[in-house]
Amino acid sequence: MAGGAGTRFWPRSRVKKPKQYLSLFGHQSLIQESVQRFANFIPEESIYVVSARSQKEVLEEQTNNLPKENLIYEPVGKNTLPAIGLAALFIAEKDTEGILIVSPSDHLIQNDELFQQTIESALLIAEKKDGIVTIGITPKHPATGYGYVKTAEEVKIGQVIKSFAVSRFVEKPNVELATSYLKEGGYFWNSGIFIFKVSVFLESVQEYAPELYADLMRIKEHIGADSYEEALDRIYKEVKSISIDYGILEKAGNVFLVQGDFVWNDLGSWEEVYKYAQKDENQNSTTGEVIMHDTKNSYVYAPDSLVAVVGLDDVIVVQEGDTILVCRRDRAEDIKEIVGEITRRKLDQYL
Repeated sequence: MAGGAGTRFWPRSRVKKPKQYLSLFGHQSLIQESVQRFANFIPEESIYVVSARSQKEVLEEQTNNLPKENLIYEPVGKNTLPAIGLAALFIAEKDTEGILIVSPSDHLIQNDELFQQTIESALLIAEKKDGIVTIGITPKHPATGYGYVKTAEEVKIGQVIKSFAVSRFVEKPNVELATSYLKEGGYFWNSGIFIFKVSVFLESVQEYAPELYADLMRIKEHIGADSYEEALDRIYKEVKSISIDYGILEKAGNVFLVQGDFVWNDLGSWEEVYKYAQKDENQNSTTGEVIMHDTKNSYVYAPDSLVAVVGLDDVIVVQEGDTILVCRRDRAEDIKEIVGEITRRKLDQYL
């Protein structure tokens, strides 16, 4: 899934080139790293991307190793359930019993070998149990920015990684509630990675989101025909925006979780990027011609100009073209408010 806007990564993230297309930790963008991670054990012809039509140019440029027909475009964003449903239609044309691994394209994942073992364990459960499987990240601290998954009994069918039946999905908690989850145990962060048979998924959509299912079946009639683009535009704009969590996972009974112990972060802000970036002896991370004087614990990205920071600690500075962001690290979440203000002022050239 590669259709997100990534407003918290302004000014680098823009409408036509949001977070997933940015190189944050090396030469490859997040989506390129994601494709490569799966290409280690899945043929490239079996890797599909769902994105926004407005991102078509940058997506094709950054995924030129994938078949063009594997790039699926939404005319308008409708959250995760319709996006996955649209992809499922294309997979079903080839194999109704094929297994989908659904993954965001803009997360940080490290330890590819353990990640592969985790996915393969999930594939086994999806195949043997006809289940909907999610990867749950073992929580390291009482985070309030993630949804949680409460597990029940352990499931053992020969998989390598620990797996459980799912008791319930929990919305993002406050810090007191999150702390109690960690003390109680059996709770995992919701990674947004899901595994299931195409047939199981479509049956679940039919049962729990029948209006969406009806719309998808109308679109399905046009796949491969000259009428596809027109029909997609006409039908998809009427589709209800809904997440897979709310639309299916919170209602279904055949949901399982595989324990994820690889390094994972959904990179929700520049603060998260700072945490994983390489740093010098003063805990500063810099890109470009940067001069730091009496400055510690800061992140500066300025590839196109000289930036000097004097006497400031715990700051984020990002220069991109004709825009500059300066903020305290503990206020990185508020960058979305700046994007909102730019929108209100109709300064679209900066979006």
